[in-house]
Amino acid sequence: MRTFILHILAALLILSFAGGPIHAQERSATRQGFALPAKSGKKILLMRPTMRVGEQSTGGMFEPNSDWTEQARANIGIALDGLQRSLGNDVIIAPPAYGDDARALNEHMALFAAVSQAVIQYQFFVGNRLPTKKRDNKAEVFDWSLGEGVGNLPGAEGADYALFIYNRDVYGSTGRKMLQLVGALAGVGVSSGEHVGYAGLVDLKTGELLWLNADAQMGGDVREKDGAEKRIRQLLEDFPGSMIAESEPASDAGPGK
Repeated sequence: MRTFILHILAALLILSFAGGPIHAQERSATRQGFALPAKSGKKILLMRPTMRVGEQSTGGMFEPNSDWTEQARANIGIALDGLQRSLGNDVIIAPPAYGDDARALNEHMALFAAVSQAVIQYQFFVGNRLPTKKRDNKAEVFDWSLGEGVGNLPGAEGADYALFIYNRDVYGSTGRKMLQLVGALAGVGVSSGEHVGYAGLVDLKTGELLWLNADAQMGGDVREKDGAEKRIRQLLEDFPGSMIAESEPASDAGPGK
């Protein structure tokens, strides 16, 4: 027990010198000039959502949990099935990918996550914008891309746009929560848990990011069905041409840290 407390105090000492997390001030944006009216006849390729679910160790390390991940994947799938008809246009489920196609898909899913993180860091968070993004924002320009390679992904040949969804949920362990409690007593801020979600619409011909909803503080416990429904509604609430806002809201499941 004494060793554990010493580890807690050591971690607090490190955190006291570390900067706190930067959170986005804005959450969504649409590329200038882009519009997707409901029932336009456009086809949207729904990519299999990326799910990363696990536990946050006392020291803040991510420890994946396969059971939580599979449960979250199933719940997110059910929530998406329930909202597909509310997206306002024809939704095509991406076919299974194997071999080189699977590798290309995984690379683009990782690229989408990286671009989304860059948007949060350098455009949505106003005070941290890069000089080029500051200039772009003065002209209200949202200009990001995944590259033309998206047009070669499985199912892309029969669709106009691709909808990418990424979720990362990290739930604080008992040790991390204790560290948070001790930190509060010592006046040091310690986060417990991380709930990040990105949803983006990409032009399959150009690779341009047409719409993005990205938040580093999502709600809804994806391990539960109602929490997963809340998460998906948050991610798609202002999807271009959708009718999701007209649906009844999901129950208010907390972030489940």
